[in-house]
Amino acid sequence: MGKLRKRMSFSRINEGLEMPDLIEVQKRSYQRFLETDLKEVLAENKVDVSGMAVDADHPTTMAVVSVDATGERDFSFYRSANADVMLCKEDISDEALKAAKIVHFGSVSLTADPSRTATLDAAARAKKLGAVITYDPNYRANLWKNKEDAIAQMKAPLPLVDILKVSDEELPLLTGTTDCESGTAQLAQNGIRLIFVTLGANGVFYRFGEKTGHVAGVPCKVGDTNGAGDTFFGAALSKLCKEKLDSLTVDKLEGILAFANKAASITTSRHGAIPAMPTLAEVEG
Repeated sequence: MGKLRKRMSFSRINEGLEMPDLIEVQKRSYQRFLETDLKEVLAENKVDVSGMAVDADHPTTMAVVSVDATGERDFSFYRSANADVMLCKEDISDEALKAAKIVHFGSVSLTADPSRTATLDAAARAKKLGAVITYDPNYRANLWKNKEDAIAQMKAPLPLVDILKVSDEELPLLTGTTDCESGTAQLAQNGIRLIFVTLGANGVFYRFGEKTGHVAGVPCKVGDTNGAGDTFFGAALSKLCKEKLDSLTVDKLEGILAFANKAASITTSRHGAIPAMPTLAEVEG
């Protein structure tokens, strides 16, 4: 919530799903782009823009992503008291939360208040209302005062979470270990029912209650890795939102993860973020 670029919800894999996105953006000199062009981009990618708020007083965060020869990314952010940070809990209505099957957030909105409080409050309210809470903690060092603060704040929402995705880079930050078995067991003590550890080209490790497993990745020639994790989680949740965790079988779960791995592989084989994301037909083809 509060992120300008919610790539996961842009995913064209989610065709036919209603995915309201709570976004705060700057008005002023970007008014036409943000209120018209950006809205059009969101709508074209099947995102419900009814929750889009315009902030007339604060600038919009800008993220610059550089990609090296291997497709790996480096992030620079132009962000202080920007619109996404200024998201308040009053901006997120109970009506929106009541209508949601899944409420998803990442750790970028946890870097500072008021968006930190707004995010945690919305997740807690949604949990009480029966929504599935999903969380993708992304560590971006230059958004935090220090590493210790980042780890503490990234851990804070874990007791609220039903489905968690971390990368193999974030697992040791949250658990102190690179071992997927022991690391996810530690995370599961927070009551998290389903945990994914994305492993790049090697696919994904999962913990589902006491069951663990691995689903292999789909090989590709790398264009760039930007948006691969968002595509994976968006694809997985587009299927999981049609399932009940209480009755989900391991076979069904592994099929969903194979689908998500293929979607992420297609994104990784292309350049860019939103345009690189595949359609549902491409993934199922």
